[in-house]
Amino acid sequence: QVQLVESGGGLVQTGGSLRLSCAGSIMSFRDYDVGWYRQTPGKQREMVATLSSGGRTNYAASVTGRFTISRDNAISTVYLQMNSLKPEDTAGYYCNAKKDWGTRRDYWGLGTQVTVSS
Repeated sequence: QVQLVESGGGLVQTGGSLRLSCAGSIMSFRDYDVGWYRQTPGKQREMVATLSSGGRTNYAASVTGRFTISRDNAISTVYLQMNSLKPEDTAGYYCNAKKDWGTRRDYWGLGTQVTVSS
């Protein structure tokens, strides 16, 4: 069974915006740290933004000030608002939900493609 499903990717011009969503099917979703990662062919997967179960955020330097991660635990969903997009933001974007205490869990979605054209 798939635990995380991303949506909202697509083609956008430089300077445009997209909002990615990640819908979870996880028990006690509020207890998980969540995050967004991106990857292009031949490159290592890169952390874009994380949001802990306690509400702490962290962003990659390349997206700070442009991207915002948020969550709605009532509907078990994680969002990534992406503004002022650049061609270098082009990548597959993946959602992650992780719990490192108690019974450890680490879930990944299958990704959604974001393409930013010049």
